Amino acid sequence: MDISALLKSFCSAVERRDGKGFASLFTEDGVYHDVFYGDFRGPAKIAEMIDDWFYRTAQDFRWEMHRPVSDGKMLYAYYTFSYASKLPEAAGKRVGFEGCSMMTLRDGKIADYREVANVGPAFVELGFAPERTAKILAKEGAHLKKQPEWKRHL
Repeated sequence: MDISALLKSFCSAVERRDGKGFASLFTEDGVYHDVFYGDFRGPAKIAEMIDDWFYRTAQDFRWEMHRPVSDGKMLYAYYTFSYASKLPEAAGKRVGFEGCSMMTLRDGKIADYREVANVGPAFVELGFAPERTAKILAKEGAHLKKQPEWKRHL
């Protein structure tokens, strides 16, 4: 598997608003766990996430993966991500954040995508009210606590 080609296709599909192409990078039972919108399962829902959910409130996406590491079963990559907001309070403003993508791989495709993202700076750039930011971060915290890796920490 050519990891660099996979990551380039991944980012490029988002930037082109090519949900079908993006979904083709996933297994039939693949899941994309989005930090903002939740879980999208299977090709149709993953394509919808790109074509509708992502582009509903943003445009002109830029996504780059850096320093990937893979053992053939898992793939990790540091990323930088930005977009121009369509939200009324920040229309046209370019906002971005950094994160780490974590992908479970199977048969040359992505079976499971998760990420850890530093979204705080983007919320400040967007002008989100503290209450709105707190609500989003509380949802993310609740999701983390459901992960098996967190069992010992509860």
